[in-house]
Amino acid sequence: MSHNILVIGSTNTDMVIKTDRFPQPGETVLGGRFLLNPGGKGANQAVAAARLGGQVTFVTKLGDDLFGQQARQHFQQEGIGADYLLADPDNPSGVALITVDAAGENSIVVAPGANGALSPEDLARAAPAFAACALVLLQLEVPLATVAAATALATAQGKRVILNPAPAAQLPDALLRQLFLLTPNRTEAEVLTGIPITDETSMQAAARFLRAKGVANVVITLGGEGAYLCTETEARLLPTARVRAVDTTAAGDVFNGALAVAVAGNMPLEAAVEFANKAAAISVTRMGAQASAPYRQELPGIDG
Repeated sequence: MSHNILVIGSTNTDMVIKTDRFPQPGETVLGGRFLLNPGGKGANQAVAAARLGGQVTFVTKLGDDLFGQQARQHFQQEGIGADYLLADPDNPSGVALITVDAAGENSIVVAPGANGALSPEDLARAAPAFAACALVLLQLEVPLATVAAATALATAQGKRVILNPAPAAQLPDALLRQLFLLTPNRTEAEVLTGIPITDETSMQAAARFLRAKGVANVVITLGGEGAYLCTETEARLLPTARVRAVDTTAAGDVFNGALAVAVAGNMPLEAAVEFANKAAAISVTRMGAQASAPYRQELPGIDG
């Protein structure tokens, strides 16, 4: 398995505290275990794709600090192409403060730092990576103007674009029309469409709303319920395996990284979503963001 995937997005260092429950506003609770982990939605997805067999190049921006140095070393260890790990002398590397409760749910606050300075001009330096890739995978922890510029560059070269619209934000129709695949979770889909998602009927309505905007294919991720796939020819819920979740922090990112590997390998979309469901289900049984991403040998049954 070796398909060229270009991931453009954020890199953070995650500071994680386990606790029985989340504090109320103004309340202090005594937590438990503390973890310092590599994270950021872009980096999480890049690592997940690389572990699952993708040949990954990552475009991101790092501060000139200890966290940035550690990130560079980590990407090298994960076998991720590092030609476009850009240095920012003016901003610190991004960090995220994460609380994980006893049920494995998480609450996250991100300080973007250098991620917020990744610009459309920076993408020009990565032109060879656009030319070489099979698809481009994007998220929204870098400026929207940069996401739009990356999408336009990829589309102009006939590359497929997967956009994970997280954190939730409104997106221009011109951007939506260029997407091969949009992968919101339930909340993000509601923000994008204004349709409250309460059942399969409302899922279908939201997905068809987005397709009417010009998105070729839509996958709404539903955590432990699986994912809802809507294409030109089908619309159906694809359930996932039931597991005991200990940390859901990067489940969506693992899903998207796995989906990118499968799509780059030209798997049918239904099979690609099922593969991504399997990868995400494994990830929630482990602590950490990138640390939870499974390796290729843990998910048999993908070819190409």
